[in-house]
Formats: sequence, C-alpha cells, structure tokens
Amino acid sequence: MHTTVFAASPCVSSSTAALGHPLHESSRPEPAPAPRGSALTTTVPRQFVHRAALAEVLLSDWSEQDGGGFSVTAQWPRRHCFFALPEDTHYDPLLIAETIRQAGTLLAHAEMGVPLGHQFLMSELWVSVLPEHLRIAATPDTVALEVTHQAIQERRGQHVGSSYRVVLRVGGRTVATGGATYTCISPRAYGRLRASASAEAAPLASPVPPQHVGRLSPRDVVLAPTGHDDEWALRVDTRHPVLFDHPVDHVPGMLLAEAARQAATHAVGPGAALLSLTARYGRYVELDVPCRVTARITESSSAHASVLVTALQQGVEAFQATVTVRPRP
Repeated sequence: MHTTVFAASPCVSSSTAALGHPLHESSRPEPAPAPRGSALTTTVPRQFVHRAALAEVLLSDWSEQDGGGFSVTAQWPRRHCFFALPEDTHYDPLLIAETIRQAGTLLAHAEMGVPLGHQFLMSELWVSVLPEHLRIAATPDTVALEVTHQAIQERRGQHVGSSYRVVLRVGGRTVATGGATYTCISPRAYGRLRASASAEAAPLASPVPPQHVGRLSPRDVVLAPTGHDDEWALRVDTRHPVLFDHPVDHVPGMLLAEAARQAATHAVGPGAALLSLTARYGRYVELDVPCRVTARITESSSAHASVLVTALQQGVEAFQATVTVRPRP
C-alpha cells in the first residue's frame, strides 16, 4: 500500500529529496529544522493519471482509509489555462471532473494493480457542485477526495474495471461530489479493437463565437455552427495542449464533456453556471469522421435548467449528457 509521496522524478522519492543522503557533520552545516507541522508534497507520477505534461497533474498524494476506500489529495490552480470560467472568481466544475477522472486512474494503477500502458475506457463521468463553495481563494486550495469503489470487476485475478464515487472537500467543507465508471484493457487487446482507427482529425471548422458558449478564446471552443440554433459540428483540434495532452486515436472524454457544457450554455444563454453534468459514453468518437452535437432543454425555471446533449456520428449516438445549469439572473 502507498505510504510515501512520490516525486516527479521516477528515481527520487519525496523523502530522499527532502532529507538528502546522510552526510558527515564536517561536510556542511546541519539544515535548520522545518517549521512544526509543515509537509513537503509534489505531484503523483504523471503516468498514473495519463498526463504527459506535469502541469496537468492535479493530484499530490493518496492513502488507503482504515474503514475502506481511499483518500486522495489534489491542488487546484487558481487560474488554469483551459479549465477556467470567464469571470475568473470560481473554480470550473470541469476542473473538478478532471480531478475525479485522474483519481480513478491513479488508484487503478497504484492500488488495483493495473499495469501502466493499459487503456481506460470510460463509460460514465458525473459531477455535481456547490458553486457558492467554489470561490477561488488568495492561495491555491488543497482538496481532499474521499474515493469509494463499487462494482469492482476482475478477470482471472486481474482488475478490469470499476465504478467509484468521490466526495471533494476544501477546508473540511464539501464542495462537490462525482464519480465515474471505467473498464481497462491491455495494449494488445486495444490494438485489436482500434486497428482501423485513424490518428488524423477532420479539417478544423471555424468556431461559434466564444462568448456564446462561455469561453474567452476561440481556440477553446469545441463547437462549430451548422446553421441550426440547437445543432453544431464538433471541433476536434488535436493541437490543443490540454484536451490533447498526448496523442490519441479518438476524441477524448473530457473534450466531449466540454462540448456538452458549451452546448448547454449556448442553449440556455451566456452566464449560465454549471451545477451538474452526467455524461455517458456509448462508443468511441472517431477523429476523422464528422460528429454532430445537439442540445435540447428538457426542464426550465428561474432556478435551473436541464439540457440533454447528444453527439452522433454516422447517424449513431456515441455520447449523451444531461447538464443542469443555473441561468444568469
């Protein structure tokens, strides 16, 4: 079980980095003791959360709880380059969704024995937030995640999938809940499954105006206009440094979640605050085949609106999300 915090370098543990190797007293003066109660932390290995860029690793530590489940620690940047809201005063709920996704892959590798290199197929991702508790503080917030697994799947003694639930707290106060369901397969099996997939994306269409979908930069818009108010073409920019942190042969799950958020914002109106998102992934969305995104308001009041977002490729539904937002006053 995990008992230490790993350093970014695979060859140096945090305890070695913090204390150094034993030295003779004549070598150099003994360092001053650290302030009482301080802790030295760093990110978990990026391979455990399937990120190539160290800057995109949100998790810093994990441990098994005595009563079952796991504790995971994260730190949220106060201004992420992509997972950020236009007003820049509250944390982006999709930053929380990405934190939940990373927690699942971390524990699968570090605690469930899934080898690095195995592929994860996410079938469900959900998040529900309390916006009033997500105001960005003057210093980066440390986030405590309580992770509980359900419906763990094994095959021939190997972990092959699970559902898990997460409660996220800042300063002891619950700020969000969420969870995900995934299966994982070996590189060989994945190669057979995806043998005909293309790594080349379709030509990139012009985006809808960023202000219509709650973004500031056109490069962060994942929807292109089709001439219909409730229908868009999915924009797949494989050069995007966050959504395509590393090369993949399909549209990433977080890109589809962002498409759902943007479509719901366009349907309800700019300034809508996301309260919850439940995404279901039915099949891979291919990079080189046009994908159509639709949004339909299913419930609306002054307090909240629910929007059903679907993504269809070659006439088949590949993704569906229910997005609940609070309309702008």
